[in-house]
Amino acid sequence: MMNALKKTGFTTLALNVPYAKNDPHNSLQMPLYETVAFDFESAEQMEANFRGEYAAHVYSRSSSPTVEYFELKLKALTESQGVLAVSSGMAAIADVLLAVTKAGDNIISGHQLFGHTYALLSQTLGEFGLEARFSDLKKKEEIEMLVDENTRAIYFETVTNPQLEIADIEMLAEVAQKYNLLLIADSTLTPPNVFRASKFGVNVEVVSATKYFSGGATSFGGVIIDHGNYDWSLNPNFSKYIEKYGQNAFIARLRKNIYRNTGGSMAPQTAKFMIQGLDILELRVEKCYQNCLALGAFMQSHAKVKAVGYPGLKSDSDYPLAKKYFSGVPGTIMSFDLESKEACFEFMNKLNVIRRATNLNDNKTLIIHPYSTIYAEFSEEERAKANIRDTMIRLSVGIENVEDLIADMEQALA
Repeated sequence: MMNALKKTGFTTLALNVPYAKNDPHNSLQMPLYETVAFDFESAEQMEANFRGEYAAHVYSRSSSPTVEYFELKLKALTESQGVLAVSSGMAAIADVLLAVTKAGDNIISGHQLFGHTYALLSQTLGEFGLEARFSDLKKKEEIEMLVDENTRAIYFETVTNPQLEIADIEMLAEVAQKYNLLLIADSTLTPPNVFRASKFGVNVEVVSATKYFSGGATSFGGVIIDHGNYDWSLNPNFSKYIEKYGQNAFIARLRKNIYRNTGGSMAPQTAKFMIQGLDILELRVEKCYQNCLALGAFMQSHAKVKAVGYPGLKSDSDYPLAKKYFSGVPGTIMSFDLESKEACFEFMNKLNVIRRATNLNDNKTLIIHPYSTIYAEFSEEERAKANIRDTMIRLSVGIENVEDLIADMEQALA
């Protein structure tokens, strides 16, 4: 069945990925397995499972049928080697970095990172001996100057949040391959229906499934996607997994060490929401994208809006990269600048339809002032390096009728 489905469209495939095992009642929806433990037929079978010789679910912190199906579904949609579902997007990032590095190693990333990711790299993991080296990811020479014998990976966001900058992914892949580095992409803002990561040399994706995958802010979770295009023997941290698991060494190291021992697993109830969210992902992205284009045109024509950031607009400097990598659909997050911080607050306080909230890719349109919230703990120097301005507002565009969104913004700007 899967071979035939490979020729179908994204949504058709999402709706028809087969279960790992036949459902006894032929249910068209994956059942929710609300259980912690699973029975075995014998002690011998149980021993074989723990020895890795017999595959079965044991304990829901490690795996469950509902979570497994979400992983299978996403694996089919991304045509990847393996998928691991975790408790949040931040857990996905942390698990990957802990898996591919040890104390004394370093990774290279960009200045324009999501605030909590920057804090994870510069503060939390730094205290455990992992060095993060920050660069302008649009400058190849600057990146290469940071590489040494302890560099393990390049980590980047496909579209930075909230700056909305797009890196030249093929250039990053070229550098990574030259130095045998892993290329890790946070593709939260560019879901798999618009971004085929492996096509452009990405080895591993991390995604906050809370955003697009959950079907509109129903739950929070994260995923790790291994595209099977990296030679894990190039990383000394995988030596004992290569012999037994070969090309599956990365997912095996996660499941049998980092992920299992740190406990950041996805709940079956969350996976149920994610499964349903994947079914309608393509429809939601298209609606939000069309709303972005209409809102962009409105804001560009308004005298009080000083600048508009959205790489899906032809006027944006990164539009060529958005066309190249994401078919012109670089997610559905926008930014715009008003005259001052005071003007931003006054505008936000007048809104009636658009909600003042911090999530992304809800069904509702959400607005936030990053400078005073997500980056509130950062120094002025760190904010400047990350290009976070006190005049900037971030808009996560939802699926409302766009004329109502425009009317709400118009009255708030008046």
